[in-house]
Amino acid sequence: MTDESGTDGAAGSPPLLRVLRGNPDDAELAALTAVVAGLASAERPEPPAPPIASRWADRAALLRAPLHPGPGAWRASALPR
Repeated sequence: MTDESGTDGAAGSPPLLRVLRGNPDDAELAALTAVVAGLASAERPEPPAPPIASRWADRAALLRAPLHPGPGAWRASALPR
């Protein structure tokens, strides 16, 4: 527990919980400590993976490479790369 100075037995370590208002008894502090420790040790669910966009929905496919004049340029203008 705590001594007269209000600190626990370990020197220099801050308290894990501090009561700011009221005067809880030992059973209430034990219940609060159990709840906080349980929440801190609970596993967090992993966030869902983002959906994979299809190539049909890819807006980058609407952009095309710039056309360069020269032999065969008309043929390359309509062919996908």
